[in-house]
Amino acid sequence: MFKLRNAFLATTLFALLGSAGAQVDAKYPGVGRTATQKEVAAWDIDVRPDFKGLPAGSGSVALGQDIWEAKCALCHGIFGESGEVFSPLVGGVAPQDITNGRVANLRNADFPWRTTFMKVATVSTIWDYINRATPWTAPKSLTTEEVYAVLAFLLHLNGIVPDSFTLSDANIREVQSRMPNRNGMTTRHALWSGSEFGSYNKPDTHNVACMKKCAPEAKLASFLPEFARNAHGNLVEQNRVVGVQHGATPASPPTPEADASSSADKTGLGLLQKNGCTVCHGVSNKIVGPAFTDVAKMHAGKAEYLAGKIKFGGSGIWGPIPMPAQTVSEVDARTIAAWLASGAGN
Repeated sequence: MFKLRNAFLATTLFALLGSAGAQVDAKYPGVGRTATQKEVAAWDIDVRPDFKGLPAGSGSVALGQDIWEAKCALCHGIFGESGEVFSPLVGGVAPQDITNGRVANLRNADFPWRTTFMKVATVSTIWDYINRATPWTAPKSLTTEEVYAVLAFLLHLNGIVPDSFTLSDANIREVQSRMPNRNGMTTRHALWSGSEFGSYNKPDTHNVACMKKCAPEAKLASFLPEFARNAHGNLVEQNRVVGVQHGATPASPPTPEADASSSADKTGLGLLQKNGCTVCHGVSNKIVGPAFTDVAKMHAGKAEYLAGKIKFGGSGIWGPIPMPAQTVSEVDARTIAAWLASGAGN
């Protein structure tokens, strides 16, 4: 009798729990269930410009330097100035910029590059990125203290804080008031829906439809028409080569002479240079990945194997940093692989 009563109570309890779950999940019928607060908290790690979401903690410039040299310098350089793998983080900022909140070199056409701290207006953006995306081989592996410390070190490299500084949730607002380009961001474009930076409802375009004396319709061709070329400059030249850059130079249509002059690009080394492989590999020196000559010695005669590595990537053979899959054609991959397998030009 007791067993029967216990079974009845258990069945009733499960039915009630199932009914409650159905009521909670009725908001999204057929799409799983409502996330728990703990599950939401695991994903809700963004830090806003008003510092909502910033966790309590601190980190010194000195600690940040140790972490930087151990986990970050390989790709960004000891002083954050490297452009070998990623865009440089440091440089181009003057003391006057920290006072004015606008980086003068952004308006200087002769200045050769754009660094992160020249452009980013909010320190929260950099904290958030370091926290969620670095190091690139192990994102979200830094502790809160380490994130504060790495950011403190970068702030010091850009002249924003002294080398004795300890960054924390208590003083980060003071740092924001010293960001070099803090006044360089605009929301006067009707694309920002929030009210954190004020409101601006003016449309972002003011185009008027052409009703008379309109320009003749362009004829479609296999290249950009004259009036459309370089409307925003040469886009290929504006891209820093990190991997394969898709597209062609829009300055002019291809010509037989151009095709003939590009024959050098069809050799093994030419294709490696064309596809940006020399950013991470030197011919005879290691950069991020091994030298081509070292690959050639280890895998002499293994053209098929090397072609597969080029197409699909790999890791663990030359160190902890993986090589991603490359978007090269099958023919180009085999040409490069044959060049490597035959000695890399030696």
